[in-house]
Amino acid sequence: MGEYNFMLHGAHLTAHPSGVLTWGDENLMIVSDLHLGKSSRMARRSGVLVPPYETTDTLARLTEEIIRFLPKRVICLGDSFDDLRALDELSDDDNAQLSSLMAGREWIWIEGNHDAGPVHIGGTHLADLTIGTVTFRHIADPKEVAEISGHYHPKAQLAGRSRPCFLIDKTRVVMPAFGTYTGGLRVTDPAIQKIMQKDALAVLTGDKARCIPAFS
Repeated sequence: MGEYNFMLHGAHLTAHPSGVLTWGDENLMIVSDLHLGKSSRMARRSGVLVPPYETTDTLARLTEEIIRFLPKRVICLGDSFDDLRALDELSDDDNAQLSSLMAGREWIWIEGNHDAGPVHIGGTHLADLTIGTVTFRHIADPKEVAEISGHYHPKAQLAGRSRPCFLIDKTRVVMPAFGTYTGGLRVTDPAIQKIMQKDALAVLTGDKARCIPAFS
């Protein structure tokens, strides 16, 4: 409940409060920027120690969405791992949970800037993917249309509170980051404004999907 339904070049899509996107006609669920293993990468590279539970939490929330929608296909839109080494550092329990989620369905890993190159895990690994009229990639290409991407971790403000959001216009969707420890980029940032149309909508995540003008 509380989702936002819209069309993108003939595709009937639904943005959900959790930050996942579904395409019902294709029995497809899309999620972006899981950044699994972020705490271990931070400790390894900078010595910053944060509670190492974000992977377990991210996978638990992802499990809830897969149980809810039972998709035949899942697309992860890049930066699924905070770097390639983070995959090797997943705990046995987290590895087992991820394997369980992937079992019995088509799982597509789109490469990101954090996890570019081969990832030694099951599923299909692609730079991008087109289904029907819609192309899935990690970083938006301003020259393209009918595109769904991630990367920017967009956030918008409502009543003084910043929330992760979907950005939607007639040509593209930019997904919110799903990972527990992911930060965000304000929708007013020039990097976001140069790829989105001026009448773009921000669909905020949270208890329900709230739709507001992105650039009001």
